[in-house]
Amino acid sequence: MQRLSLNGEWQLAYEDGWIAATVPGCVHTDLYQNNLLSDPFFRDHEKHQFWIGERDWHYQRAFVVDDALLSQERVILVCYGLDTLATVSINGVEIAKTDNMYRTYEWDVKAYLQVGENLIDVVFDSPMAYVRMKREQGGTLDSWGVPPAHHISDIGWIRKEPCNFGWDWGPKLITSGIWRDMELIGFSAGRLTDVLILQEHDEAGQVDLTVSVQAEQISDAVKARVKVSFEGTLLYQSDDLPLNDRAMTVEYQVENPSLWWVAGFGEQPLYDVDVELVDAGQVIDRVHKRIGLRVLKLERHPEEDGESFYFSCNGVPFFSKGANWIPLTPYPHVVDEGQYQKLIQAAKDANMNMLRVWGGGIYEPDIFYDLCDEYGIAVWQDFMFACSTYPSFDDDFMTTVEAEARDNVRRIRHHASLALWCGNNEVEQGMSDNQWTRSMSWDDYAKLFDDLLGGIVRELDPQRDYWPGSPHTPVVDREDWMNPHYGDTHLWFVWHRKEPFEWYRTRPDRFISEFGFQSFPPMETIREFALPEDDNITSYIMEYHQRSGIGNSTIIHYMLDWFRLPTSFEGVVVASQILQGMAMKYAVEHWRRNMPYTMGTLYWQFNDVWPAPTWSSLDWHGNWKALHFMAKRFYAPLLVSGLENADDGTLEIHVTRDLLTEQPALIEWQVTDVETGVQLDQRGAQSIVIAPNSSAGIHRLSVTDILAEYTSRNVIVWLKLRVDGEVVSRNTAFFTHPKHLILSSAEFDTIIQAIDERTFTISITSTHPALYVYCQLT
Repeated sequence: MQRLSLNGEWQLAYEDGWIAATVPGCVHTDLYQNNLLSDPFFRDHEKHQFWIGERDWHYQRAFVVDDALLSQERVILVCYGLDTLATVSINGVEIAKTDNMYRTYEWDVKAYLQVGENLIDVVFDSPMAYVRMKREQGGTLDSWGVPPAHHISDIGWIRKEPCNFGWDWGPKLITSGIWRDMELIGFSAGRLTDVLILQEHDEAGQVDLTVSVQAEQISDAVKARVKVSFEGTLLYQSDDLPLNDRAMTVEYQVENPSLWWVAGFGEQPLYDVDVELVDAGQVIDRVHKRIGLRVLKLERHPEEDGESFYFSCNGVPFFSKGANWIPLTPYPHVVDEGQYQKLIQAAKDANMNMLRVWGGGIYEPDIFYDLCDEYGIAVWQDFMFACSTYPSFDDDFMTTVEAEARDNVRRIRHHASLALWCGNNEVEQGMSDNQWTRSMSWDDYAKLFDDLLGGIVRELDPQRDYWPGSPHTPVVDREDWMNPHYGDTHLWFVWHRKEPFEWYRTRPDRFISEFGFQSFPPMETIREFALPEDDNITSYIMEYHQRSGIGNSTIIHYMLDWFRLPTSFEGVVVASQILQGMAMKYAVEHWRRNMPYTMGTLYWQFNDVWPAPTWSSLDWHGNWKALHFMAKRFYAPLLVSGLENADDGTLEIHVTRDLLTEQPALIEWQVTDVETGVQLDQRGAQSIVIAPNSSAGIHRLSVTDILAEYTSRNVIVWLKLRVDGEVVSRNTAFFTHPKHLILSSAEFDTIIQAIDERTFTISITSTHPALYVYCQLT
């Protein structure tokens, strides 16, 4: 087999000439590299680039084909990602047209090639013109959730990244380009086309692997072999086996298997499976997969009050702790492995064990799933459908979606971290509005999300669970999308309906796969898009970067509820981050206390796509906002938390544990004066044994007399959980909102000690109680 990469230097037609372009890439980055665009993130420069999505774009490059490649029996042009409406030509002859950025396209192009120099052209039609044409021909497709000023309607007609057209946390930068690799593959005997690895775990702990191989076979002499290795040691190698009807299957029992676990429950050992295609003793093609030996599944069981909804790993239930993942950048071709590493590490460091790949973005590149495998981060994988109706009544649409789903299920399915395939984001929720059924009936919905996508998962990834949509309520009426006793829910009454944070405590939901609260990014990030003259949240630029129509005013609404209004712009920025963290803390601690009825929280959202106020806990560089620091605490495997009741002056102290063994521990509580930090007459400790994978109320603390004497404004409760003398969790509780606490100005004494060249210990002592202190490198 021979390969010729077509990545690298291309040309892009611009005005009356050509400019330098890069593959993988897109029009925006090519224009920017040629100094023909300004930074779209700076101030309001984004709006000066909307014209790009209105135009057709022409890419071209010359390449040389030698005798060795052209002498092969077949020469295939493989395009792993064309964004989106492309016409591909070689040497002036049209090869094919494409309509789906998520698909891998292949064509036999040998007849169109010549020895020596060849020319390939890829012309992309305007996405905007296409969407308008389809709307005129086939009708309007409903969508919601995004301010009209920053979003394009009817995008359900095109199989292109939905948030590329704008969302309520990101820019509208409508890309075109060759966004993934392109290559020529020549072969004469055959090539591998598919590898499916299934595993069966028995009660004795043995694991049987079944490796099924499919190939495109030209020569009857072609054979295949399978190798299994672990940590560099070859465990098994099959004979060179002939193909039967272009397929072959090998079974192998792994002795003393090392199991893969989600983060917090064990290690993440990975086995190597290599499939080789052999002709006359020579390897002519090879596929490599890394797998983890585990059973990772969705557990749904009838209960007295509804139905359970939780995930288990190797038979062990676990509380899913995590967030929703959106694309890293508006430019889908950009794969910064260092940034992926930084973000997945941040998930692990914040004690997360699950990320949901949201359905309005992209099927992530292999590096994302590889890292989730390595770090034990389970993946809830949406298919790319979000917040819109879709033309499942259109045969051409269904055909391209089927190919898209098959491509991506085959690519991703071997990953140990992959926990679930989900059909869509919030389409059922939108369908509960009767207006949506004008453009997509419930029968059309079922045709796409139950039958087509569900059927493909059952066929191609039979050991993986499928969930038709999020949120989704099984058993009862699908329109009941907020039923707390079944399935998963998206809870947005805090924020969108301005319910108080305390509202979270009224919801006992099984699994909350979306809920969130916004904040502003750090000041250094704001400086990337705004000038000092913009330093007011009501300035034109700060409102321009705010894509939630109610965003800045909603932040202030809740800030007035919880804090004294800061007197500086930077104060508002910092307070917004603390407020965001408090909102998520309020919610997550409640739901962790409610386990095992509630068994998962995935807050919205994990990361950012550009510098702006959003719901993320990491800014677009991967810098931690206050929420992410708080998440490290409220997602800790051992958590002490308090449930206060100001009416009767009590505090219920709860301890939550994710781990699998009993744990002797000590809980401590201390009640102090807020103003001075002086201990009042309530201090105590209690030895406990924490049950595995559990949450329980441990102690009911009454401070009625203290509140009567000192008032709720001057009382704070400090909680600690110790294991073997070490504090593993700490928390605080108030009986009023922080804005009413009688806090004195604190003076700090800081000691910095160097451990090595890159590690330092910082010790901070305060003269008075100081809440939400953070350190910053300058």
